[in-house]
Amino acid sequence: MTTGKAPGKINLALVVGPLRDDGKHEVATVLQAIDLVDALAVEPAPDLQVTGFEDDTLVERALRALAEVVGVDARWHVRIVKRIPVAAGLAGGSSDAATALRLANDQLAEPLPAERLVELAAGLGADVPFFLASGSELGTGDGTQLEPLDLPLDYAVLVLLPGGVTKTSTAAVYGEFDRRGGEEGFEARLAGLDDALRRVRTARDLGALPPNDLVSSPLTAEFARLGAFRADVSGAGPAVYGLFDDEAAAKRAEAVLGGLGATRVCAPCRGTVGPR
Repeated sequence: MTTGKAPGKINLALVVGPLRDDGKHEVATVLQAIDLVDALAVEPAPDLQVTGFEDDTLVERALRALAEVVGVDARWHVRIVKRIPVAAGLAGGSSDAATALRLANDQLAEPLPAERLVELAAGLGADVPFFLASGSELGTGDGTQLEPLDLPLDYAVLVLLPGGVTKTSTAAVYGEFDRRGGEEGFEARLAGLDDALRRVRTARDLGALPPNDLVSSPLTAEFARLGAFRADVSGAGPAVYGLFDDEAAAKRAEAVLGGLGATRVCAPCRGTVGPR
């Protein structure tokens, strides 16, 4: 049996452009792993079984895809301890899938090489390859073309999942983006992101990154009022995060915002580093 931690992520920036020929949107996103993690254990088994999270589909798909590629039967038991909120924009399902892939691949007599495992992950979803990466990445194209970023990690993150909010499907969020003509000005926003990234020297410089193109939240103003130097929605939401100078500042904000939903103070991390 092998075990691993599956970190969540926040989008420190999400710039979205027009539809591509493959039906996906052109994006440029700054992905940052956080130490809000699920725990996984993978061991050989008579057949494929995923326990601990009954709504899983992506881990099972990932391991069936791995088995098909390498020409073996899918015979693993995966146990998941969920801590990352589900359907929140924090990519817990994608992280679980990537971690299960990495752990199961390590158990093979002839593991897939790094590049092939990343290709397999990309076929499962745009966020999955990120969790085989370093923890701070620029995702471009459809989000799966990754470039490591050397970003400061000396700050604290407060994540808030607002209570009473129903997750809107990612497809619906992108559909609304298209209806409002959100792709207009994409090149200028892309240039702005590139410029802001080049200027990052300290954690507070992350506050100059452009806001999420897909969704916004009035709660970000509350985060800013309480001392966050950056606040935004992660991915397609509904989770909102704020970046603070230190854990103490994040906890003070949590004491005020905690009544609005489920909160967690965490930190950026290098991620569960897998094959590259």
